[in-house]
Amino acid sequence: MMSSNTASSSAGVAGSADSAAPRRNSKKPKYSRFTQQELPACKPILTPRWVISAFLLVSVVFIPIGVASLFASRDVVEIVDRYETECIPLEKRNDTVNYIQTPGDKPCNRTITVPKRMKQPIYVYYQLDNFYQNHRRYVKSRSDAQLRKNSSASDTSTCKPEDTVNGSASLPIVPCGLIAWSLFNDTYSFSRNNSKLTVNKEGISWKSDRDHKFGSDVYPTNFQANGTLIGGASLNSSIPLSKQEDLIVWMRTAALPTFRKLYGKIEVDLEPNDVISVTLQNNYNTYSFKGKKKLVLSTTSWLGGKNDFLGIAYLTVGGLCFFLALVFTLVYLVKPRRLGDPSYLSWNRNPGGR
Repeated sequence: MMSSNTASSSAGVAGSADSAAPRRNSKKPKYSRFTQQELPACKPILTPRWVISAFLLVSVVFIPIGVASLFASRDVVEIVDRYETECIPLEKRNDTVNYIQTPGDKPCNRTITVPKRMKQPIYVYYQLDNFYQNHRRYVKSRSDAQLRKNSSASDTSTCKPEDTVNGSASLPIVPCGLIAWSLFNDTYSFSRNNSKLTVNKEGISWKSDRDHKFGSDVYPTNFQANGTLIGGASLNSSIPLSKQEDLIVWMRTAALPTFRKLYGKIEVDLEPNDVISVTLQNNYNTYSFKGKKKLVLSTTSWLGGKNDFLGIAYLTVGGLCFFLALVFTLVYLVKPRRLGDPSYLSWNRNPGGR
């Protein structure tokens, strides 16, 4: 009888010890100030003085930046000449698509007057409107591997429909794809007082593109040879792609339907009222999709090209902040409110309710 009670007592002690032991499978995380969000933190109280000071600080910083940006943009001299309609003969303007698709030269003479002194270098751009280079099928129609290495010349699986000549796998097009096929092919030449102005076309593309994306051992092959419909310019088959900078510039597709691409640089100063004669070849077909073509001559500033948006944006934000600071100051002076005790804002001031 005694042994039975002893056994029962022992079992009870063991049971109580087991219940008192910590549960090993508990998912409760180990306590730390980080997991419990008890680390020291800056908790600013937005009093009227702090808010007014913050708005004034933003306005004091933004307004001078906006003024400087706007003056820099206004210092840029830019000449824009739209020519896609004027360079079509009057008798052909009712059928512009048929005119532009007819083989042969299509010369056009334009005259530009320089409004202000333009310091070198003067950048020559062509601008296209309503041309969606960001179309998904258009953007994907290229082979980066083929552009980099001559050994990948047959890698044209992503270039359809401009992948091979007449569907023959033994005649791959290099460079393949719709982007290269539609290469811009209008040309420009400039003269002043019957003296030719040289356009420097070296260094107009990104150096990283020339060095890493277009191979020095890759040469154009079977380009613009797929049928009778020619998409754009032809390429010199004796010059590697890394040296064909017009192509490299064109292959960097634009994100918006209106874009400019660099054609070259004029490295002499142009004086006010200089008359520039432009002889261009109007070859590129923008008439099928009602696109526009413009010739742009522009200087640059420390901020880049002519763009008033940045300066206007800074002035708008700075002016708005100054206006709000003024309003809040008047409200604070005319009808002030007594602030409460900020110590009540601490929700965990007494942890555990103690």
